[in-house]
Amino acid sequence: YIGTGLNESIKITINGTPGNDLGAFMNGPKIIVNANAQDGIANTMNSGEIIVHGSVGDIIGYGMRGGKLYIRGDAGYRVGIHMKEYKKQIPVIIAGGTAGDFFGEYMAGGIMILLGMNGKSPLVGDYVGTGMHGGVMYIRGKVDPYHLGKEVSCLELSEEDMKLIGSYLKEYCEYFGFDYNEVMSGKFTKLVPLSHRPYGNMYVY
Repeated sequence: YIGTGLNESIKITINGTPGNDLGAFMNGPKIIVNANAQDGIANTMNSGEIIVHGSVGDIIGYGMRGGKLYIRGDAGYRVGIHMKEYKKQIPVIIAGGTAGDFFGEYMAGGIMILLGMNGKSPLVGDYVGTGMHGGVMYIRGKVDPYHLGKEVSCLELSEEDMKLIGSYLKEYCEYFGFDYNEVMSGKFTKLVPLSHRPYGNMYVY
């Protein structure tokens, strides 16, 4: 629970592996982890930054409402579940490696970028975007259709998309020492929801 509920503009540096729910409900601080991190990072985080110089566990960014979560390595299962945005408050998650199943499950808003810089395959697990009804995901590489949930569609990136991801990836690459031009030269896949109410036929209203 390091950084949980903090509302101050402070910087926390962790030279080891923090426990679960790092930065939960956080509103402003910057946390730098010079190692791997565990589950539940940025749970319902409102604003601030979490920079992880390693890999992370499961359910990171659960219900995340704002701020940035940058991960150098891999992420586990159910990344960005129930992420949401409101007006100009847009949460962002970027991981440099791969991610497990249910990436972007029930995602309602925000931006997620998965880079696959470590060359592992597959880039992402199964059921990508299951129940997704908002936000956008960008995956650097090809995503086979059988990995996708039935609530998402794949699109080509527009010039505006490239500008958008470029603005975040420039900062990301500066943090971790990646070559920005190399990262941007990869072919990205854009994933968006097919509907803003994918399960509407299951409810009375």
